[in-house]
Amino acid sequence: MAINTEKNSYTLFFAIGMVIVVGSLLAFVASGLKPNIKENERLEKQQNILYAMGVDENGDDPGSVNFISTDKVAAEFKTYITKQLIIQGDNVTEDDQAYLIDLKKEEALAKDESYERRLPLFVGEKDGKTFYIVPMRGKGLWDAIWGYVSVDEEMVVQGAFFDHKGETPGLGSNIKERFFMDDFKGENLFNGTSFVGIDVAKGNADPLNKDKSDNQVDAIAGATITGNGVTAMIKKDLRMYLPYFNSLKN
Repeated sequence: MAINTEKNSYTLFFAIGMVIVVGSLLAFVASGLKPNIKENERLEKQQNILYAMGVDENGDDPGSVNFISTDKVAAEFKTYITKQLIIQGDNVTEDDQAYLIDLKKEEALAKDESYERRLPLFVGEKDGKTFYIVPMRGKGLWDAIWGYVSVDEEMVVQGAFFDHKGETPGLGSNIKERFFMDDFKGENLFNGTSFVGIDVAKGNADPLNKDKSDNQVDAIAGATITGNGVTAMIKKDLRMYLPYFNSLKN
């Protein structure tokens, strides 16, 4: 019996069949690639954490952003990151998987007042100096932004790394460019004894960023909302670590 391919029912069932077949193939491929995707995410987090404390392959090029290569990053991470901590209220524990904590999930869970949010913190040693690398996550113009800021015991910034999901190319996306990230080095998160964070300031009177006591870095032209997002992210997330840093002084 011949199939009438001109009937609407044939077209409908053919389309449904193709959706099922293609969907099944995509699900199979995604399932097979999942371990590789997870591994790449793990290595990328290690690269970002190391970059924030100045372990990179930038060389002498002032405009480059070059991470430790993926074939070396796991070994370098073990070399430079001496402790991974999880701060949960008054409890501080070591956990070598702390860098895998999902900040987005933790922030969502913390909406329940009974949940004590887990805060990962990474302690690094380089050239006889101790670095404390804080992960953070916020909101840009279009979507999520995130990053890592390394500080010393006095919460003076030693390095930074920022990234984004969908900021405008050539504008907000420039938060991941070296000229912007390098401006944070040496900035103090305090004004006297008060925590104030760092403002990404439009019209900053210090465009060369020589004044490290003004709690400001120069904004990116045309990216005011993204810059405000970075400002809010730094203040919101670094503030949560104040009790820990205060304990280091006792």
